[in-house]
Amino acid sequence: MNEMKAISQPKNQKVQLRTQVPGPKSQAIRAKEEEHLAPGLQGFALMAGIVVDHASGSTVTDVDGNTFIDIIGGIGVNGLGHSHPKFVKAIQTQVEKASVGSFTSEARVELLDKLAEHRPSPSVHRAQLYSSGAEAVESALRLAKSHTGKYEFVSFWGGFHGKTMGVLSLMGSEFKDKMGPMVPGSHIAPYANCYRCPFRLSAPSCGMACVEVMRKQVKMSNAGEIAAFIIEPMQGTAGNVIPPKEFLPAVKDLAKEVGALLIVDEMITGFGRTGKYWGAEHSGVEADIVTLGKQFGGGFPISAVMSRDEIVNAKPWSNPSGSSSSYGGNPLASAASAASLKIIDEEGLVENSRRMGEYFLGKLKPMLDKYPFIGDVRGAGLFLGIEMVKDKETREPLSKPVCTRVFKECLKRGLLTMSYASSFRIQPAMTIDEGTIDNAVAILTEVFDLMKTEGFWRD
Repeated sequence: MNEMKAISQPKNQKVQLRTQVPGPKSQAIRAKEEEHLAPGLQGFALMAGIVVDHASGSTVTDVDGNTFIDIIGGIGVNGLGHSHPKFVKAIQTQVEKASVGSFTSEARVELLDKLAEHRPSPSVHRAQLYSSGAEAVESALRLAKSHTGKYEFVSFWGGFHGKTMGVLSLMGSEFKDKMGPMVPGSHIAPYANCYRCPFRLSAPSCGMACVEVMRKQVKMSNAGEIAAFIIEPMQGTAGNVIPPKEFLPAVKDLAKEVGALLIVDEMITGFGRTGKYWGAEHSGVEADIVTLGKQFGGGFPISAVMSRDEIVNAKPWSNPSGSSSSYGGNPLASAASAASLKIIDEEGLVENSRRMGEYFLGKLKPMLDKYPFIGDVRGAGLFLGIEMVKDKETREPLSKPVCTRVFKECLKRGLLTMSYASSFRIQPAMTIDEGTIDNAVAILTEVFDLMKTEGFWRD
């Protein structure tokens, strides 16, 4: 049995509401912001309309004094919980010393050592540092091109790797509509989203039909220049989709078959989110290139590409300034990320994610039988998902207006969620405890009971 470690965050956190939501101060400040803010902010922030004053652990308090339980977690960023005291201290200490620049710093050396301790596979230990997820993935694509001399890429339905042009072309959703033309040589294959299988089959009797379709599609559509396959070991934006353990090895085999590298995007699944340090550990696959971000920096914007010696030495990627970033690996970012990785280890957050994920999932599973609009509940660690549907047989998703109402019903009871989409993702801080989970589930239950009683889920 793994030894329990002390977590430096509050426990049994509760909602406290003092005004309507959003309150008058929040509304006034948001109105002021709207005078100059361009449109396109994240949807949940716009719908909530609250203005944050301070946050701690798994709660956020707005300027009106309302305290909310947060199970959004910055969309996978907030692994440590808000304002973790050790993290705050590390940033304060570093910013007083040095914060910008590409020179070597003790903080960066410490960060690289911590990363190497938990390397995704024995030979993957070389890292280059960036400031955003998309920036790191773009660099991974350039690295794959440099090493292989090829230019085509294979990504997956439902996949999300960022919004810049190269990765936008590999996005497996309708988000990229009206954003074309896409980069040539981009191929998108089926992902093993078993709840929404396009072939209407069920695992394991399906015989991994999606893999056979993927193989045929790739071989018929490529020009013999595939540099890499890029894949999330578990898909985040698609709804925290967890594929069968056989799927990722099959992708690895196909990549090898066509002479391509395998890029595993661990932005959301890395650093313990799924109950293991890396999402790919669940299937035992070793990537050629790994991209990192989200909770990597504990909330500070930092990302990375990791790979093997023989790959990172490829030119022109390895030329001086060939893979650099003005912000990447600066002293402040490095200190923040090094502190984040230390806290994950010292406070046993990978194990806490596994245990609390099992506990949370155990609270959600009975909802499958209790509510006619809950079609699926799934999870690995604190990477959880609920499918909200109009009909359990057809699996038709709840409409956008209904999901928006679910979000607002949760909000006005003090729960910050990602229930604005029918594939409802739950990604709280890895420091969360049973009491706080119970308080969150109580609000979810109240909202789902209301839906069942009023029947508005049918709209």
